[in-house]
Parts: sequence; C-alpha cells; structure tokens
Amino acid sequence: MKILSDKKIRQKAKRLAIEILEHNYEEKEIILIGINNRGMQVALLLLEELKQLKSPELILTRIRLSPAAPLESEIQLEMPVEELSGKVLIVVDDVANTGRTLFYACKPLMSILPKKVEMAVLVDRMHKSFPIKVDYVGLSLATTLKEDIDVQMNEGEFAVYLN
Repeated sequence: MKILSDKKIRQKAKRLAIEILEHNYEEKEIILIGINNRGMQVALLLLEELKQLKSPELILTRIRLSPAAPLESEIQLEMPVEELSGKVLIVVDDVANTGRTLFYACKPLMSILPKKVEMAVLVDRMHKSFPIKVDYVGLSLATTLKEDIDVQMNEGEFAVYLN
C-alpha cells in the first residue's frame, strides 16, 4: 500500500528543511550526512529545499555502513572527520526503525567534538531499541514489527510503501 506519493515526499522535505532552518537559524554552516544511498537521496532532497530558502552554507557528505551488520565492516565517512569538528551535523536516513543504523552512523563522529548532532528521517517507525532521538521526521508510523516500509527513490519519482 502506497503511503507517500512523490508529491507528499517533496512536501515533507520542504517542511523538514524549514524546521532545520528554524532550529539552526544562527548557524553559518550546516553539514548534511546521508546514510548509504537512500539516506543520501533524502539528504539531496533536503539540500534542494534548503537552497530555495535563505539557508546558511550547506555541505553534503555520505556515511557508508552495513545496516544489517554494522560491526562487520568499517564505517566510512566520505570526508575527513576532522572537518566536522565544531560544526552542526544532521545525519539523514530514509527510515528509522530500531535506531541501530543511526546509532552506528554516529560512531565516526565520536572521535571529534561537533557543535550539534541532529537526526532527520523521512519515515520514523517508532520501534527504537537504541538510544536515538529523531529530531526531524517527515512521517511517524505506528507499525507492527512484521510490517515493512519500502522507500522507492527512482530517478524523478519517489514513493513510500507499507508492506
């Protein structure tokens, strides 16, 4: 069942961008950190919306990790972690379920002292098993553990399905 159409996703991205700016209106720079491919696509949507608003300087980077086995391979940040020190960081993903992926995405950030770390997701399922608070949520869903959220982010057309 489709729960978010392309139009709704873009509306939510715009609202998230506004919220991000409201909470960071005095900042000169915001760094968006997309997790893997879909988190990066959501971060790109946010970047588009933030650029249309009066936003500070924006930097986009990606963090790569295995959501199913975050300890089996090294967590990779595409920019030197030292460049994130003292900055406002917004870690972005498509779906937050247990919070494990967001939790482990923060691991490289533990070696520096950022000004602030916030989380943004398109869909929050509210089944947290890890100490993660999502600051910016496009859609909160109370789902069963057996249900699955499928985020489709094909070129030009985005959709979210509940299976």
